[in-house]
Amino acid sequence: MATALSDVYDTPEPFDRIILPDGYRPSDEEEFMGSTQRAYFLAKLRAWKEAIVEESRATMAQLQVDTLREPDLADRASSETDWGIELRTRDRQRKLIAKIDAAIRRLYAGEYGYCEVTGEPISLGRLEARPIATMTLESQERHERIEKVSRDD
Repeated sequence: MATALSDVYDTPEPFDRIILPDGYRPSDEEEFMGSTQRAYFLAKLRAWKEAIVEESRATMAQLQVDTLREPDLADRASSETDWGIELRTRDRQRKLIAKIDAAIRRLYAGEYGYCEVTGEPISLGRLEARPIATMTLESQERHERIEKVSRDD
């Protein structure tokens, strides 16, 4: 029987309040998606999102400063092409932010790091390389093969 005091002292610290040691990397020796690993991936996802948002702010500020009024038609066309590419990149990153937000929601729900198809743990190496991954490598490859076959029809 637990007492009120033991409940207070035995409660683990929420993963979003854990301060990770410098240079921490998740390892297979730890509990998979324990508090420390969840804190690590939360910090990684938040940093990635912040970097994307900061790049978007810089792009928008630059777009407001620069005018596309080049005197030469070729220069103007080149500038418009460059800005078109930049804006398409920002649009892709906007979609990426939605995936990052979804991954953060899965972290809080306790679903992060597990394949949405098989329920198996996604390897730490895959999560390190692609923190928004929702499937194991095998499930992702199977999904892409099926998608390719469907597209070819």
